[in-house]
Amino acid sequence: MQHNLQMANRSADRSRTRIFGTIKYLNQEALGRVVDLSATGMALELHSAFAVSVGSRVTIDSEDLGFIEGTVKWLRGSRIGIELQLSTNTLAQLSSYFRFFHKEISPVLGR
Repeated sequence: MQHNLQMANRSADRSRTRIFGTIKYLNQEALGRVVDLSATGMALELHSAFAVSVGSRVTIDSEDLGFIEGTVKWLRGSRIGIELQLSTNTLAQLSSYFRFFHKEISPVLGR
């Protein structure tokens, strides 16, 4: 079966994670969990409602990753896809995370 929704996909390899953090947009914020991370983007699962639209600039603050900025690329239910702003600071934070802290996470429950 072929799934071709005419959507651009991330070309970078994705790693499953369980990083907790806060996403912020204008004067609102929501707690969430980074469920997958690559060198160019991330997918977050949010714990509460968060009013944002595709193309919005957001910030993610996490103990494991630090302070990262990005642009909303997609929204699906409680999940949000972020394309990272690739500054030298962001690249250094991602490199450090993958080098020293990352452990590949497997789903707890199977489908």
